[in-house]
Amino acid sequence: MTQWIQRRQGAQASLFALFVVVTAAGVYFSDKSVVSFLLLLGSLLLLHYTTFPGRIKWSVGALLLLIIIPFATSGGPAHQSYMEVATQCGIYIAMALGLNIVVGFAGLLDLGFVAFFAVGAYTYAIFATPQANQFIAGDLFPLSGGAFWIFLLLGGFMAALFGLLLGLPVLRVKGDYLAIVTLGFGEIIRIIFNNLDRPVNITGGAMGLSSIQAPNLFGFQFAFPNQYYFIVIGILAIVIFSVRRLEHSRLGRAWKAIRENEIAAQSMGIPLIRTKLSAFAIGASFSGVMGVVFAAKQTFIDPTSFTLLESITILVMVLLGGMGSVPGVILGAALITILNLQVLTEVTNWLNQLTLQGVIHIPNSVSPAKMQRLIFGLVLVLIAIFRPNGLIAAKNKQVDPARLKAANDSPATMPAHAPAKTQSGGAAK
Repeated sequence: MTQWIQRRQGAQASLFALFVVVTAAGVYFSDKSVVSFLLLLGSLLLLHYTTFPGRIKWSVGALLLLIIIPFATSGGPAHQSYMEVATQCGIYIAMALGLNIVVGFAGLLDLGFVAFFAVGAYTYAIFATPQANQFIAGDLFPLSGGAFWIFLLLGGFMAALFGLLLGLPVLRVKGDYLAIVTLGFGEIIRIIFNNLDRPVNITGGAMGLSSIQAPNLFGFQFAFPNQYYFIVIGILAIVIFSVRRLEHSRLGRAWKAIRENEIAAQSMGIPLIRTKLSAFAIGASFSGVMGVVFAAKQTFIDPTSFTLLESITILVMVLLGGMGSVPGVILGAALITILNLQVLTEVTNWLNQLTLQGVIHIPNSVSPAKMQRLIFGLVLVLIAIFRPNGLIAAKNKQVDPARLKAANDSPATMPAHAPAKTQSGGAAK
């Protein structure tokens, strides 16, 4: 039966459409149905496993993200909570894809990736609040919400610059030593932001920055999660497109060659320093852009938002989904974010209700919402045992040997006169 469905795209389309209609109706007509909402998001995973052509998958995915999911969640009072989860998923997916360039493609273990997220967030927050008046004369700040769109580029640029600053001193180390150095870099950035309130108050120190200006576009003010959702989806589309193009580009193949064997890659003429720096810079830029969105959405940031646990969380997303796998990282980031924001919270609320009713007694100190690190550890152990390559393992681009041989043997591809030239040593040129 399963094989018959896989061979019949019409049957797949009918079953997929039925699944989307049922789950969307469940979300729309109920006050709050977490199960229906998760199943509706799961339709994107089902779409990935269908045998539709790539263009159809992208078109249907865009329809789901831009029309069906926003409309389905708008039917009840939980609309904004649904959109908050979806928006946070998009933010973490973009950051996980950035880390996947560094860890998954280039094989450079980075435990301080949240530092670039902080750089992007503070880049916008400092100038979108009166804080910049502390060190720039003229009482010119805060900037209006229209500057948000420019700061998306500036935040990405500043994060890329910090990525280069991180990459330069650590190019000579690898493996565990690289992880330790990047971990220290992340903590240094957090401590600098925490103490950069004297002698000149730049970041607000431990008090953070509040009342950050919301984005503004042609007079329309972005204030609610359902509005930020479309900003995140637009940025995420650009990130996914960029990562997929980079993966199969010459630079992407160079990253993978360095990941497999640095000595062999260097012997083939790949410049190690430039290639590694590009991985740090490009991966960091995605995180910096999302840091700007995070600061604008939260309207308040402080150094406690950028701790080591956040870096570990993003790394877990990459490991869970599959290092080097774009769809795997998207799945891993979505699962971890939903687990944190919705599943653990809902399970905790359910257990609290049972405790209040006297059915069971669970101490508050061991509630699922407070056992995040334990759950992350168990997830990693289980993945390492049963799915060592991640939920969706990375696949190299497939080439048909027969078609390649036929193309090489074709007379149209053979030069009319190609005399062989040799260098000293007999190597053909």
